Amino acid sequence: MSGHAPVLLNEAMDALALRDGGIYVDATFGGGGYSRQMLARADCRVIAFDRDPDAIARGQALVESAHGKFTLHQGRFGDLAAEELLDGVVFDLGVSSFQLDEAARGFSFQADADLDMRMEREGKSAADAVNGLSEGALADLIYNLGEDDESRRIARAIVRERVVSPITRTLRLADTVEKAVGGRKGARTHPATKTFQALRMLVNDELGELARGLSAAERALKPGGRLVAVSFHSLEDRMVKQFIAQRADAQGRGSRFMPDLPPERAPSFVLERRRVTTAGEAELAANPRARSASLRWAARTEAPAWDDLDPPMLAPKAEAEWARL
Repeated sequence: MSGHAPVLLNEAMDALALRDGGIYVDATFGGGGYSRQMLARADCRVIAFDRDPDAIARGQALVESAHGKFTLHQGRFGDLAAEELLDGVVFDLGVSSFQLDEAARGFSFQADADLDMRMEREGKSAADAVNGLSEGALADLIYNLGEDDESRRIARAIVRERVVSPITRTLRLADTVEKAVGGRKGARTHPATKTFQALRMLVNDELGELARGLSAAERALKPGGRLVAVSFHSLEDRMVKQFIAQRADAQGRGSRFMPDLPPERAPSFVLERRRVTTAGEAELAANPRARSASLRWAARTEAPAWDDLDPPMLAPKAEAEWARL
């Protein structure tokens, strides 16, 4: 597929430990790179999910050519349920290259478009958040989900700008953020990048969906089955890391992601590699998107699954107001 380069593809396939006869889930089909590799490397069955109807349309050719070994479902991976226990589940988190490259989707500010960002093309959009949240909620959102220390200044500028007229276009929001922080100041990335990330994560409930997806994978994996996750920013990576570590070591005492875990549980995962896997020099040269990618994996034990992971509320004021919009 032109325009789409799966990140950490070989490393993810190695972590899955693919075998003939296995059943694997590609929880985020996107451009289908992981699914194709699984089918190419083993005589296995692959079940894939994606929220985006465009991804489902792109995947129909693979459904037809896989002779019954590949099925594709439109839906959220947090709703993952399998009739048979799985040998592996792989998550490629965040926004896909296709979504970023299609200007009309509003995920990027490389071109002017409606401020949308909805992966499922339905429900409330980023424009609803920008124009409907209070200044305090916007600052809460941009600071916690965007991890931007300039959040208060940006939120103040957004509220001031939307008084003139609603902010409904990507470039207008990007320009508003850039002016609020005094320009790029030599930064490699545009100052609006973190604001766009925060809005996208809110609109699509990305951390809540990840919490549900990790728990669903834990329930669905057979003993020895592999959980593999590739993330692209620190909030996702930290969540995956702590989920695996606490369920592998059974000694966690809580965190802002998982505050009330019991002190002793039979480990539901074994962590054979503690260090995070990142892209090598060759992949970084070929695909700049790999720069921020982190891969973690663990193998399922025979112990019962732990209680479902509660979705975190890292931006409570923003999330509360968003629910009321």
